[in-house]
Formats: sequence, structure tokens, C-alpha cells
Amino acid sequence: MNSNQLISKRLVIRPIQKTDAESVYSYRSDSVTNKYQGWIPKTIDDVADFIENRVSSTINLDGTWFQFVILIKETGELIGDAGLHFFDPEYKQVELGCTISKKHQNLGFASEALTEIMRFLFEDLNKHRIIASIDPENTGSIKLVKKLGFRQEAHFKESILKNEEWVDDLVFAILRKEWEVKL
Repeated sequence: MNSNQLISKRLVIRPIQKTDAESVYSYRSDSVTNKYQGWIPKTIDDVADFIENRVSSTINLDGTWFQFVILIKETGELIGDAGLHFFDPEYKQVELGCTISKKHQNLGFASEALTEIMRFLFEDLNKHRIIASIDPENTGSIKLVKKLGFRQEAHFKESILKNEEWVDDLVFAILRKEWEVKL
């Protein structure tokens, strides 16, 4: 990874930093837009704590989450983030999730960012399989991962407790060999 960042046509994708807390809070704290997210910060301090204590500063470390932020290359504006959960080093698997600010949704930024992150995971980190865990009501994310070549592998009934309510979980995945064919 060149200078710890990834570059696509319109985006710079780099590791999250403490100085990103205010920007991340500005879109992550919107509970309506982010209703399918597992984490919605209530204060900027929640974001600072998340950056300092809940994400790894080292990428590809088993059992950790690594967080990228997504910036528009031309302006430097931070518009979203992507989390990578490294959970199975022996079998080279990783979970991927993404959040884009409301005003930047439906402009192809999530697709562009995730495409570059997937390239990085498969080519640079030599991963075998990438998964995405999605609420069945999150039709936008389902459409996105299918567009990226993921296929649905499972539908777990009432498997996640969110806001004191049991919700279903869909698991989508793509193998490296499936991704290579899609190229």
C-alpha cells in the first residue's frame, strides 16, 4: 500500500486518524441515514474513543477491525469510511463494511471505494474470501454488493440483537477466483 493509502479515479482511501473524528461524526451520527449500522456515535468523543480504542492501527491483524476513511481526491473532503474485520488468517478471510455520508450516496463513491479495497485485499494481501453482513431491509447495500460480484450465502433469522430487537442477517461473499473472473 503506497504511503498507507489507496487511490482510485476520484477517491483517496487512507487509514482513519484522530483528526478525522469531527468529519466522521458529521455523517455517522445521523441515526436515520445509518439505521442499518451497528455503531452510531452520540458525541464526537464517541468517535475519538472508537478511533483510539476500537480499531487497529495495524492492517491485517487477526481478530481486529481496521478502518479506512474515504476522501474525494479533488477536494480532500472526507465522505465516508470502510471497515475491514480480519477474522480468519489461516483461511485468508475478511469482512467488509462501508458507510457513505448522506449527501454523497448514489453517486458511485461506495462502489468505487469498495472496488479499490477489494483489489487491495485480493491482490496485495492475498485474501481468499471477502464477506459482507447486511440487514435484509438494507436494499441499497444488497444492490451494491451484488453489483460488485458478491453472492448471498446465508440468511440468518433473528441472529443479531440491535437496539433491543432481534433482526435477521444476510451474509454475502465473493471468492478471489470469482473476483478475477469478473475483471
